[in-house]
Amino acid sequence: MKGRVAVVTGATAGIGEALVRRLVGDGCFVVVNARRADRLDDLRRELGDEDVRCVAGDASDESVIERMLDTARDALGTPGQEADLVVINAGRGVAGSVIGSDTAVWEEMVRTNYLGAARLLRAAALRMQHEAKGEPPLTRARDIVVLGSVVGRHVSPFSSMYGSTKFAVHSLAEGARRELAGTGIRVTLIEPGFVKTEFQGVAGYDQAWFEEVMAKVGPPLSPDDVARTIMFSISQPAGVHVSDLVLRPTRQEYP
Repeated sequence: MKGRVAVVTGATAGIGEALVRRLVGDGCFVVVNARRADRLDDLRRELGDEDVRCVAGDASDESVIERMLDTARDALGTPGQEADLVVINAGRGVAGSVIGSDTAVWEEMVRTNYLGAARLLRAAALRMQHEAKGEPPLTRARDIVVLGSVVGRHVSPFSSMYGSTKFAVHSLAEGARRELAGTGIRVTLIEPGFVKTEFQGVAGYDQAWFEEVMAKVGPPLSPDDVARTIMFSISQPAGVHVSDLVLRPTRQEYP
């Protein structure tokens, strides 16, 4: 992993933050993105200016996406060298179904979870494709990692509106995987089950309900469990592609 250049969205909490720590620890240079500039700055100061650059803003905004990728390209002073690892992690949840969920957050969720993922996936892939032209096949690993969810594979009545965006992301990742396979760019979908982060509170899940579920199926995954799994997939040799990974707490039988 040493010497790789990464972009990670949603980097100031949960899975994103845990992954950034592992990437920097393994010798990667990382461009971190989130809306909260102060949290990004705290992370940069902790991990070191020589290994981290910050791009604050909405990860679904095309100008922010271009700034992230430009920052990664210029990070190590190698002309034209693009990021070889892009992790599409920023996301927004909402509790409930199409019938029962809060419609006020639908547009933001769809913009972040689906349109933002599609825009970054496309922008990263185009740059990687352009850079790979003329190289012998599989000269080096290039990865686009997309964070999905088990509720994007199995319909869940308690979060089917959120889950519908993850079904869409599943389709995007698989379509891109097939399209890009011949170029040597690996597109990997990571689908976790219950992970204990600030996600549940932001999404509006009832705390008593969540604690009841955890008593039944817990302990939940930690952000570092997911980050460790991502590291496994991206650490494979360039000719090996772990394209889909589902991970759950051992006692989680559904979804």
